[in-house]
Amino acid sequence: MRTHFPVSAALAVILLLCSFLTLAEQPRHQPMLASVYRAGIPVTEYWVSEKLDGVRGHWDGQALWTRGGHRISVPDWFISGWPAMPMDGELWIDRHSFDEVSGIVRSLQPNDSAWRRVRFMVFDLPGHPGTFDERVGAMAAIEQAQIPWLQQVAQIRVSDAAELDRRLDAVIAAGGEGLMLHHGQSLYRAGRSAHLLKYKPYEDAEARVVGYTQGKGKYAGQVGALIVEDVAGRRFRLGSGLSDALRKAPPELGVWVTYRYNGETSGGLPRFARYLRVRGDMLGEQGVIQ
Repeated sequence: MRTHFPVSAALAVILLLCSFLTLAEQPRHQPMLASVYRAGIPVTEYWVSEKLDGVRGHWDGQALWTRGGHRISVPDWFISGWPAMPMDGELWIDRHSFDEVSGIVRSLQPNDSAWRRVRFMVFDLPGHPGTFDERVGAMAAIEQAQIPWLQQVAQIRVSDAAELDRRLDAVIAAGGEGLMLHHGQSLYRAGRSAHLLKYKPYEDAEARVVGYTQGKGKYAGQVGALIVEDVAGRRFRLGSGLSDALRKAPPELGVWVTYRYNGETSGGLPRFARYLRVRGDMLGEQGVIQ
């Protein structure tokens, strides 16, 4: 006996499949990434802002995405009235609140009350064709939307390197992470840029967990260190910075973590590498947000 599938139902299935294919084929946003600030650059040519310790997000005009290409589940009201222009920004609550905002962003079911605490702090406009000087002016228009949780990151100028250092000291003393410097004449370009710089008391980077070492002494039966692999394929261990709780329940294999370090060894490995946290806006090897 042959079963006849209704034409309307078949059309609905085709449209649904097409929507899934369109989403799957949607190219992932390639962000502009910062290089490390070095003394001697002409700081008066740069805009300076605080480096916010949140989860980087990309607004494509219709939806919010993480740096790793994962669509963020947000309440409808959160993005209602947002401009259609693409925006890069930081999903942020406050200093020392990274773990909280990371947990909110990772949730597949948006918690309405939790999202009331989150702001999207816009620091660039990827689709704007002009220089950063011009993009700073364009970002000022965001305030006209009068949406309290959609704001422009404050951008300032400094007179010299001494003033830059004083501002860094003030941010660190207040519990901040560091500063960002963006050259006024730079265009938005995907990938690592010498025109976008981060200035912190230490350097940091990301690496993927690929294994563990066994703990010794009081850590017997627990994790001694994470074995991680960075984007260049270099493997090393992260033991310093792990809490007792993390040694008992470490980040899973495939999860990306952030570590801090002070320069590199003669062999090219990070010197004094120290675990900081799970990187909430990058994908694990199973393709799910971690």
